[in-house]
Amino acid sequence: MDDFKITKREVLVSIIIISILLLIGIVIHGNINDRLMLEYQKYNTALQIENDKEAFEYGMKTNIGNAFVYGDLKAVDTVTYPEISGEYSYIQKVKEKYTRHTRTVTKTKTVNGKKQTYTETEEYYTWDKVDSWDKHSEKISFLDVEFEYGTIDFPSSSHITTQKETNNIRYKYYGSPVECNGTLYAILSDNTIKETSFYINSSIDETIEGLKSGWQLVLFWIAWILLTGGCVYGFYYIDNNWLEDKR
Repeated sequence: MDDFKITKREVLVSIIIISILLLIGIVIHGNINDRLMLEYQKYNTALQIENDKEAFEYGMKTNIGNAFVYGDLKAVDTVTYPEISGEYSYIQKVKEKYTRHTRTVTKTKTVNGKKQTYTETEEYYTWDKVDSWDKHSEKISFLDVEFEYGTIDFPSSSHITTQKETNNIRYKYYGSPVECNGTLYAILSDNTIKETSFYINSSIDETIEGLKSGWQLVLFWIAWILLTGGCVYGFYYIDNNWLEDKR
């Protein structure tokens, strides 16, 4: 690394690389933006239904299309395991075993004033998953209209409790709530809902605002700038003697 230096020609080529990647980035940005504008148009023209079961059912019956619908999402039938308390729309039981492992580690020691490296086997223990079971409701309802489980996603499961069977066997339980509210974005047609997305604890206005935030463009430029920086660094790092005048 002591010989690492940047020449004027490398600087000129790196400017060209940055310019080319910037132009490509602008083209990609335009394509992403065009797709987002089409999505935003759908959001702006979508029907908005606020806690209105009749309007919701009418929209499905008349093939109204894209709609934002605010209401309560519930599990019609609930599930649980007898050894724990509470009712859930989804529950998972995970069996874990406290397991011994070994790994090889590299260490250093000083012998006669000199550092030497050596390896040794190290022992450690972790709780490892060995089995799991789960179950979920058969029916759910949104605005008191019933659907099959999975038509609308409930909140992700979270840890409920942990029970030890022995010193090296335990069971962890995860579950999703029976009820929550939020905004459903879906296509209402054929007396049902399609291509659903559910935004928990979010009003219609909050949901639309979030969907139109343009975070995709921000994420793209962060990734593209990192890629550009990586390309330029890689160019400087490799041997660029071919740039030098050999005469």
